[in-house]
Amino acid sequence: MAAVSFRDIHKAFEKTKVIHGIDFDIADGEFVVLVGPSGCGKSTLLRMLAGLEEVSSGQIVIGGNIVNDVDSKDRDIAMVFQSYALYPHMSVRENMGFSLKLRKAPADLIRARVDDAARILNLAHLLDRLPRELSGGQRQRVAMGRAIVRDPKVFLFDEPLSNLDAKLRVAMRAEIKALHHRLKTTTVYVTHDQIEAMTMADRIVVMHDGHVEQIGTPLQLFDRPGNLFVAQFIGSPAMNVFTGTVRDGHVEALGASWPKPAGCDAASGTEVKYGIRPTDLRVVGEGIAARVVVVEPTGAETELLVEVGGQSMIVVMHSRTDARPDDIVHLAVDAARPHVFDAASGVRL
Repeated sequence: MAAVSFRDIHKAFEKTKVIHGIDFDIADGEFVVLVGPSGCGKSTLLRMLAGLEEVSSGQIVIGGNIVNDVDSKDRDIAMVFQSYALYPHMSVRENMGFSLKLRKAPADLIRARVDDAARILNLAHLLDRLPRELSGGQRQRVAMGRAIVRDPKVFLFDEPLSNLDAKLRVAMRAEIKALHHRLKTTTVYVTHDQIEAMTMADRIVVMHDGHVEQIGTPLQLFDRPGNLFVAQFIGSPAMNVFTGTVRDGHVEALGASWPKPAGCDAASGTEVKYGIRPTDLRVVGEGIAARVVVVEPTGAETELLVEVGGQSMIVVMHSRTDARPDDIVHLAVDAARPHVFDAASGVRL
């Protein structure tokens, strides 16, 4: 295991700059998820860590050693790709042990490590099959097993679940998290799916346009997003955001009065972006009037698409409702739950 550091990392492809001075540390044994929309630079950052892309400037440190000029094969990392990257003509056992075979490891060691990894990943009964005889989830476990047998300092995952169906993705999330808990190997995981990030990470690095927007635990990012981008990216359904004006102890917006959080020091008259998570809106007897547009019952919860002052909002109820489209319901929000951001910069106030 090893700690990882990015020190003022820049990356450009010819004249196009894609990474702009990224600087953060990953502790030994930590599970860190890089998350952000497509094109934000997260996979490029992971590939630089893996040695598959050159660093334009800055330093990458693994286990206290600067590895900018160290070949990928000598960095003692193991990478799991989105495409599985299995050799189709090799059995599961041969695929999992191939990297050790290239290193000329003793046959007994290869067999022992493959057997151990197969037992951890429930692959023991599949060791003699070819990749084409496996399901998508089984192929992904083989790719993970190939990484495990190397006993690397750092595991790298590049959107490994994006080819799987929704149910299998949930199961594989749990498997990868359990695997990390067992092995305690430093892990860097890239995804565009914020639900994966929230459920798996010790810490999340939110990226946008080659910059780090915020770093924190999943609940830190959910409860106190540092800016409007993070607020709208983290959380599902996404946060409701609309423009308002601060007036003493409240915010005027959409023809209604909304509570201003106690920690917000914005002066009266300031134009702000006001955010409320769908789970923080309550349907009450008296409150802010909203017209129901769509009702989506899911069983344990009911999701309402409503309209307030011409603005669409999502309300998540932890109960069932008799409301129907075009009904008028009334909303309330706890004064401690809203988020207020500067209208121009998007920074939290």
